Amino acid sequence: MLLVKSALLEAQPLSVKTSINKQRPVTDWLLSNQSYQAKVYPSADAKEIVLENGLVKRIFRNQGTIACISFQNLINGQEIIRAISPEATIMVNGQSLPIGGWIGQKEKAYLKQEWFSKMQADTSAFRYDSFSVSPIPVYLKWKPKSWASNKQQPSGKLLRFHYTAKHSSVQGLTVQINYALYNGIPLIVKWVEMVNRSSSSIALNKVTSELIAAVEEESAVVGATEEATIQEQALTEAQKKQLPAKGMKVPESIYIETNYAFNNAMRYPLSDQTTHWKVDTSYTSQVNYNFRTPCLLEVYPDKAYQVVLTPGQTYSSVRTHELLMDSYDRERRGLAIRKMYQTIAPWTSSNPIFMHLVSKNDAEVRNAIDQCVATGYEALILSFGSHINMEDSTASNIARWKANAAYAHSKGILIGGYSLFSSRRISDEDDVISAVTGKPGGAFFGNAPCFGSKWGLGYRDKIKLFFSQTGFDIWENDGPYPGDLCASTKHPGHKGWEDSQWEQMKIQKELYSWLNEQGVYINAPDWYFLDGTHKIAIGYREVNFSLPRENQIILNRQNIYDGTWNMSPSMGWGFVPLTKYQGGGPEAILEPLQEHLLDYKQLMIQYYGSGVQACYRGPRLYDTDSTRRMVTSVIDWYKKYRSILNSDIIHLRRPDGRDWDGILHVNPKLPQKGFMLLYNPLNEPITRSIQVPLYYTGLNSQVNVYEQGKTKQRLNLNRAYEMPLTFTIPANSYTWYVIE
Repeated sequence: MLLVKSALLEAQPLSVKTSINKQRPVTDWLLSNQSYQAKVYPSADAKEIVLENGLVKRIFRNQGTIACISFQNLINGQEIIRAISPEATIMVNGQSLPIGGWIGQKEKAYLKQEWFSKMQADTSAFRYDSFSVSPIPVYLKWKPKSWASNKQQPSGKLLRFHYTAKHSSVQGLTVQINYALYNGIPLIVKWVEMVNRSSSSIALNKVTSELIAAVEEESAVVGATEEATIQEQALTEAQKKQLPAKGMKVPESIYIETNYAFNNAMRYPLSDQTTHWKVDTSYTSQVNYNFRTPCLLEVYPDKAYQVVLTPGQTYSSVRTHELLMDSYDRERRGLAIRKMYQTIAPWTSSNPIFMHLVSKNDAEVRNAIDQCVATGYEALILSFGSHINMEDSTASNIARWKANAAYAHSKGILIGGYSLFSSRRISDEDDVISAVTGKPGGAFFGNAPCFGSKWGLGYRDKIKLFFSQTGFDIWENDGPYPGDLCASTKHPGHKGWEDSQWEQMKIQKELYSWLNEQGVYINAPDWYFLDGTHKIAIGYREVNFSLPRENQIILNRQNIYDGTWNMSPSMGWGFVPLTKYQGGGPEAILEPLQEHLLDYKQLMIQYYGSGVQACYRGPRLYDTDSTRRMVTSVIDWYKKYRSILNSDIIHLRRPDGRDWDGILHVNPKLPQKGFMLLYNPLNEPITRSIQVPLYYTGLNSQVNVYEQGKTKQRLNLNRAYEMPLTFTIPANSYTWYVIE
């Protein structure tokens, strides 16, 4: 039974396959997932509620209150939890109150069914009332305007557990624990909703929306012995004991992601603000001598110190995406994460072909629109440094850009523009206030506006007005803030330092979601995908675009290769400086375009061939008819193979300037199941023979291979689903293959 890709010898399942789990899937969900449908059903004795889709199963038992007794990966039979935990906890007035879960489990290394009857609900826990089942509601009513590889909203089952507060400090608070299980993917999304039905405000110090006593994946008697970090030196001995030992791995059987991430890192793991792997000192049989194994997952935003819930107000926690992994192989894990985005955030599969215009007047805008039409481009974005100002709400400015938008739409072109939020100073009244000095400053960018200030709320309203009145289609937002806390007590959008991050994030999320539902495409520089943004920078150093073009060509391929392990091609943007950017001389730019056609085409092929859109930034797309023909030919080529070029990437060899490099697009659902691009960075022609891994194309015996869409070969795959291929590439050039 093939469960994990056997073509990659390093791809090992997380646990040994046995015959214990008879529900194990027959087909690999990354190749065909239609049969894995979510369902909720009772156990034979009606004491348990089962949530499963053939890939993942979570079991809840009603014993005075609800507890999760099993969380299982059905692909490899691995159990995720080793002990009972609360379903969630809230902290009020410094006291932690559990919601669901049981107490009384003495051995925490594993869990046996005969122990259940000896455990009971915590007396301080919320009272369990009932559960309900429904289809997964549409989280964001996306309105697509441009090309997308997936326009389907996700489907599955939503299981809700309903609770009522018993403790006097939260009387009138009702709670829903939500579990959304999606069809076709080993993914459960969990979040907590609370409604204050009392007549008084309730101050929430902390909401932990997920707790999992997870099975550890390695044992170490002691952790690493390096000296404590500066941050640790400030902690008490008791606090230090709560930190995981250095050098010990967190469990990799489950991937966690929430919609509360920011750090300007352009990568989720570095942007995460809510995932906390902690020690479990009650787990006294663990191997680690000081009980510092990181095996207790808690999910909460650690800088939401006090969120006040007024009478009648609803609180909704972060949404925790729990994706079960069946392999340590980097490529397979990345494919699973990419499939998660494609499923739950289908707007990220949008990928319009756009130009970044540097303009001084409206005539240049209309000329660029005409050039987009002539070359097959689909969208125009007025870049930073252009003459657009979305914060100008005067009737004349709105009328001006409404007319430009109407002209673009009359030509079938989408239009958008750039707007700066962060890294700017507004005023002492509107900037983020430091809790240390009581004055503006100390933000991530030194000075930055607070989204909860009068200016910040006005900025939100001006952006909404601009898009509502002009009909613009794209917003490139430089910002907003990367999680700055604000100590102001005068800003209307938050009460003080304690709730400032949480409330600013709510304002930001609402704006992005609102724009998405109006059909606006959003480029943003941080990890806001799960609340409505479409694209982020793929990751690059801006000053590198002042280097000579020959350097940029290889560096860009490295950026693409490195930036697409966990992101689909459509989720990232790159950069091509048609004119001067971040310094550099004539050797760094493409203008005059006619004089640098080979480099211009190479850069276009690399980006469009990877499915990654680049910001072609300058005043025009072409300067002569021969330049226009070249640009048009590349766009025609991209559109011909658009579906497969926007499909998942298999990483073949990283660009290093020493030998060939390349990528392979795969999609078992398309007629063109593979598309491979190979590059030669050397100053002489090369001929190489390689084995091409085709497992994720879904092909398993013979394939038709077309070099540059013409020369056909019929090749046999070996037992590792690999195709033998010998290729020749001219000096400093490339070739490509279609695989059917």
